[in-house]
Amino acid sequence: MDKHALAIVSISGCAFDVLGGLYLAYDLLGGEHGPLRTLTRMVTYGVLFGVGYGVALGPVFGIANGAAHGFTLGWEFSRASRGKPESGFWIYTLTSAIRGLGFALGGGYLFGARFGIVFGALITIGQICGYRLGIRPSLDYQPGVRPRITKRQFLTVLIRTIGYGIAGYIGAIAQGGANAIGLGLWVGLAVGAVTAVVITCTPFIEWGADRVPERNMGVFGIGLILVGFSLQSAQYWVALLDIPVH
Repeated sequence: MDKHALAIVSISGCAFDVLGGLYLAYDLLGGEHGPLRTLTRMVTYGVLFGVGYGVALGPVFGIANGAAHGFTLGWEFSRASRGKPESGFWIYTLTSAIRGLGFALGGGYLFGARFGIVFGALITIGQICGYRLGIRPSLDYQPGVRPRITKRQFLTVLIRTIGYGIAGYIGAIAQGGANAIGLGLWVGLAVGAVTAVVITCTPFIEWGADRVPERNMGVFGIGLILVGFSLQSAQYWVALLDIPVH
């Protein structure tokens, strides 16, 4: 077993334990008026993006971008659900930078530091421009019991797919890659596909986030803790079973 993979599993287990403890502390955190509805969104979007990007581009890319997207999207959709006004320039610049950092870390790990820096910077700039043009995560926000994607949302997915592909292509050139076009196409399609899936699921996620019964919060917390315990114990099972680590 690779030692880096084992470390990722153990760190993931710690994260699940922390999240599970927060859900069990529902009442201490303010009940229905506390932050757990926002946390639910962060966890859900983080898992969706983390798994999607992890399958397409590897676990490190998935973890970095799952955390970045979960944190920022959970906060933005929480504001939208309460009817808050759209965030101003500095706020959406910050959220764009956070997501750009996730892409920079994941891309840098996969393809090299220069690729990560260029790719993350271009993504940040592109998202800021998107916000200025009205292309934001809460576009056509409408919770519902079924997955749904509108024509405008589908158009934004196409724009992002092309934009991320171009950013990947430029990043590959900066890194000196021999197959810049292929890499850019791969990254663009992966990001576009994951984005399309999450946007389609967003109405149902938003509908459920504000309607999860309190008892289910505790059950979900127990489930997270059990998952976290299982992941954390992996390192000890590896030692007990004498599985070679390299």
